[in-house]
Amino acid sequence: MLITANDPNRKSWLNIEKGSDFPIQNIPFGVFFTRDDIITIGTRIGEYAIDLGAFHQLGYFDGIPLTDDMFMQDSLNDFISDGRKTWRLVRNRIAEIFDIENSSLRDNSKHREIIIFDVNEVEMLLPISVGDYTDFYSSKEHATNVGVMFRGKDNALMPNWLHMPIGYHGRSSSVVVSGTPIHRPYGQSLPKNETTPVFGPSKRVDMELETAFITTDTNNLGEPISIKEAGEYIFGMVLLNDWSARDIQKWEYVPLGPFLGKNFASTISPWIITMDALEPFRCEAPVQEPTPLPYLQQKRTDTTFDIKLEAVLETENGDLNVLSTSNFKYLYWTMPQQLAHHTMNGCNVRSGDLMGSGTISGPTKNSYGSMLELSWGGKEPITLKDGTTRVFFKDGDNVILRGYCKNENIRIGFGKCTGKILPAVKLK
Repeated sequence: MLITANDPNRKSWLNIEKGSDFPIQNIPFGVFFTRDDIITIGTRIGEYAIDLGAFHQLGYFDGIPLTDDMFMQDSLNDFISDGRKTWRLVRNRIAEIFDIENSSLRDNSKHREIIIFDVNEVEMLLPISVGDYTDFYSSKEHATNVGVMFRGKDNALMPNWLHMPIGYHGRSSSVVVSGTPIHRPYGQSLPKNETTPVFGPSKRVDMELETAFITTDTNNLGEPISIKEAGEYIFGMVLLNDWSARDIQKWEYVPLGPFLGKNFASTISPWIITMDALEPFRCEAPVQEPTPLPYLQQKRTDTTFDIKLEAVLETENGDLNVLSTSNFKYLYWTMPQQLAHHTMNGCNVRSGDLMGSGTISGPTKNSYGSMLELSWGGKEPITLKDGTTRVFFKDGDNVILRGYCKNENIRIGFGKCTGKILPAVKLK
């Protein structure tokens, strides 16, 4: 089926500012409260939020096999479960109805009043019910940087890293939507040159500049997904800030890996950008040496996407400080490889599962995706516009992640993924 929604020449009768993250060619999906306090599934075009529950009830999806309540739910899980054919039909129809030449909704003021909202009038919610959350460790540059800091240059990458996507299972209950404040976490840490740990608020709260993909129902327990099929089970992507408490993490992660240093919060952007919308931005993935085992080998080489990423620190005085500019295409392991490896032991993956990329660092210091790397373990402070410095984040700091794709024809963006750090909650 053709992806007619991606037509770069299509224009909308809605007023869309040039350079918007959400042109008519994007058509992402999210969940929000309307101004009438009704929860609905919707999409976004420009600065407008579109209530797809009302859109469906008023007949604009006629001819597409959808349940009556498909968009009148508090998560996208059921819609995602319907599969690629449904996603494509729905996006194509939305693009058709909002096309500048289509008068069916454009000239119906009563329906427009019910369906279309100013995006600033709605409250964005978590778009999926996250059943499971896996975070990968797929940036070679990031893994190398961290390895050099912790183990030295000669042992930077562990022996298995170049042979398979490495990941760990995170905590789905603490995945939150952009704009949710993050309290500084408590935990144990081991001060430098000490042998006895201490307990208290983390002194090294960090960001991780990541993306994540959302899966549909993929496999039954015990049935692996092949690398050939894996891409068909990926619905779309969001920005992800997998917050880290580096002092807690360093003390606890051996022998079983991340725990309290990672599970206190993970922030995602509210709009899921579909893989269909990102299709025009495919690009070559890094060469993998040594060649992966056969179950991870991909025939096509354009298996990643040119997604420009940025991390910005907003201080309490309102200054915006660009910390990092990176790109999704730097990731060594691709999303199909991650998903195929995840299920190769028979692990079943379900609709709405969240798969983090891991910190996305590039080859230069200004493209490192964490404060751990940017300040090189706290040894190289970063000077901000107001003259203050950071090695890790302070209370009151607001971390903003952005992402977008752009070519000569169109820009497809993710919007923002934000989280402000608040002081640790007082213990009772």
